[in-house]
Amino acid sequence: MTRFSGKIVIVTGAGTGIGAATVRRFVDEGAKVVLVGRTLQNLENAASGLPETQIVLHPADVAEESAVDELIRVVTAQFGRLDVLVNNAAIFLPGAAADVTTDEWRQVMAVNLDGVFFATRAAIPHLIRTGGSIVNVASASGLGADWNAAAYDTAKGAVVNFTRSVALDYGRSGIRINSVCPSLIDTPMAAGVKASAELLGKFEERIPFGRIGQPSEVAAVIAFLASEDASFVHGVNMPVDGGLAASNGQPALYF
Repeated sequence: MTRFSGKIVIVTGAGTGIGAATVRRFVDEGAKVVLVGRTLQNLENAASGLPETQIVLHPADVAEESAVDELIRVVTAQFGRLDVLVNNAAIFLPGAAADVTTDEWRQVMAVNLDGVFFATRAAIPHLIRTGGSIVNVASASGLGADWNAAAYDTAKGAVVNFTRSVALDYGRSGIRINSVCPSLIDTPMAAGVKASAELLGKFEERIPFGRIGQPSEVAAVIAFLASEDASFVHGVNMPVDGGLAASNGQPALYF
């Protein structure tokens, strides 16, 4: 498929996991992709083996407003357009509300929420001109809460409703905005879960598919939502969770 031939795509948090898989998906479909992340080495690793003519590395911290504004300015000046923004950058810091420090709270909000806001705000005028699309990477944790994840759950829940809000405000502008809400995906962020056979087993028990997801499976949905195949899909927070959201939360009733 070449659904994105001639299109300019920005992917934040592009160095690993879902971000790196999303970069590869868009490149495979013909896009020129700007890889954004804090660590140049990770971006270089993600770009390894991809056509140099289709990738641009742009180290930046999405938590910094000026860095995000500069990102959008540089990309649109260089290419004259912007077609897709994928807000994927995120961090996870565990803790119940009484245990989360102020610095930890602000760090999670800065990356997971402020970064989405900064990039969306800066990109909207350019996306209106191209009839472009935004896909936010929210989380199953934005649709329902977890134990011991107060900051992360709050930030991802805010991304979910921010997606809806922007959809309402800009639905008649020609742009579309949606989010994906993955459950546990096989990324570096899941390393702690994967290190515990007991905990991993609990996730696999709760997910109807009986396994955790792969980054490429999320990337495929992101590409769909960004494409013209989803031309009447707007303001959706789409679970990519192996059926997790189908459950009411009770354990399996096997007799």
